[in-house]
Amino acid sequence: MRAIVFNDKGVLALQDRPTPTPGYKEILIETAAVGICGTDAHVFDGEFEGTVFPLVPGHEATGTIVALGEGVNDRVFDFSVGDHVAVNPSTTCGECEFCLNGHQNLCRFWNGLGVVASDGASQQFFTAPASNVYKLKPETDLYEAALIEPLACAIRGWDVLPRRLGDHVLVYGSGTMGLLMAQLAKKAGAATVTIIDLNEERLKTAEECGIELRYTTADSAGREKWDVVIDCTGNIQAIEDALKRVKPAGFFQDFGVAPADRTAQFSPFRIYRDEISIVGTMAVLNSFGRAVELFEAGAINAKAMISHSFTLDDYSEALDMFRKGKGRKLQIRPNDTESRVLLG
Repeated sequence: MRAIVFNDKGVLALQDRPTPTPGYKEILIETAAVGICGTDAHVFDGEFEGTVFPLVPGHEATGTIVALGEGVNDRVFDFSVGDHVAVNPSTTCGECEFCLNGHQNLCRFWNGLGVVASDGASQQFFTAPASNVYKLKPETDLYEAALIEPLACAIRGWDVLPRRLGDHVLVYGSGTMGLLMAQLAKKAGAATVTIIDLNEERLKTAEECGIELRYTTADSAGREKWDVVIDCTGNIQAIEDALKRVKPAGFFQDFGVAPADRTAQFSPFRIYRDEISIVGTMAVLNSFGRAVELFEAGAINAKAMISHSFTLDDYSEALDMFRKGKGRKLQIRPNDTESRVLLG
């Protein structure tokens, strides 16, 4: 089979590899689609802590079961060859203090398929632990369903935010995560949802996703403060501006991934005086199953969010396009023979 391999920092290759064999309680999956994410770029650049090269990238994946390892269906699972599935890429030790206290996403030995030390889905077939595999309805679009993993991250983000009916919510960034957080804000009962992005093409996607208040700057929005402000950019200037927009007794969420060595300036006195809460969120925690259910219930406009699909041959082009901020969600479809523009 064919696979994209990050052989080292900044070095990738398309390789022929043996098709994996599923081990005990593992499932072999034929990859349908895998989304390209900012994490993939960080891994490729050697910026993700703990990454072990060589590594097959890709953690936003769906596919079809082609083989079951020994013991998969011994207890609670009922998987069959041919099932359509989505895969939670996060694996944890189950033994450290964070796992034992319900914070598995902060596991001291956290591993992500395609991120740290286990191969991901940018290959024609990949294996995953059965406990990380979620069955989809037969009619669910496997390509669109590759958005379930980022949706699970967004749900985790909302788990640590208040969900008060009538709040006014401001989201910085109209990329994949900003769009998901904004759409969930509407589902959570926000009175208004405002989204900010310098890229007006991305704001068009927000319009298609039902976000009515869209601006290139917060100053243009006609409101001074918001109850909940969420940064999905990881951009320091955006974070500093966003913190200024939080109402007294409001919440700021640092959702976007900023460079590890950067710092933002803010007023500690204002945090104290206005009782502003600052919260972070990392990856997936007890949210993947809910993401499957919300996705299949039509909670997000998945069709509007995916603009291009690429073959394995065109992986470098896809990664370069992602870095340039072009298109919407970009996907690798390892078993396709032709790259496609899905939305003009």
